[in-house]
Amino acid sequence: MDKDLIFIQTILSDEMISHGFPLVYKGPLNHQTMKFFTRMAEEKISKRCSDSSIKRKIFHVMVEMLQNITRHSADYDERGSGNGIFVIGERKDYYYIITANVVKSSEVRELEDSIEKLNKMDKDALDELHKDKMKTGQLSSKGGAGLGLIDILRKTGEKYNYQFLRLDEKYHFFVLKSSISMDPPY
Repeated sequence: MDKDLIFIQTILSDEMISHGFPLVYKGPLNHQTMKFFTRMAEEKISKRCSDSSIKRKIFHVMVEMLQNITRHSADYDERGSGNGIFVIGERKDYYYIITANVVKSSEVRELEDSIEKLNKMDKDALDELHKDKMKTGQLSSKGGAGLGLIDILRKTGEKYNYQFLRLDEKYHFFVLKSSISMDPPY
């Protein structure tokens, strides 16, 4: 088995075993499953977190990351839903959301460059980039303006953790993790 695939399986299984998750899902993701997750996560997180600003950030990040799968997954089912993995969990001082889906190998370099560029930006630079994207308002062929990844970093103040695992010549498995601190920097 590929060492990268073993790495990601180890991370996910260690997390599930040692820390537990409020929610783990693998399968087709569409508008209905997003609504279902929002309701379920709201129930579970409301029991654990009383800070409404943190709850809003969690739900915002969750929706943005789920939309990335529904809009950008290269692995669609017969209903046109993007297939992927969605995980939301809690640690001592932060919540985290992990998504994973198949992307075309030809898109990996551009996506990785974008994430690296965003990870290097401070809040002011992210705000400026967001404002510029809003002004141009250009939508991609998949219906996004590129605001989701920017907006998540603006809201959380936390850098992305990510990995691309090669499946074959045409496809990679893209794993993205975002954290929401219980004591946010902004």
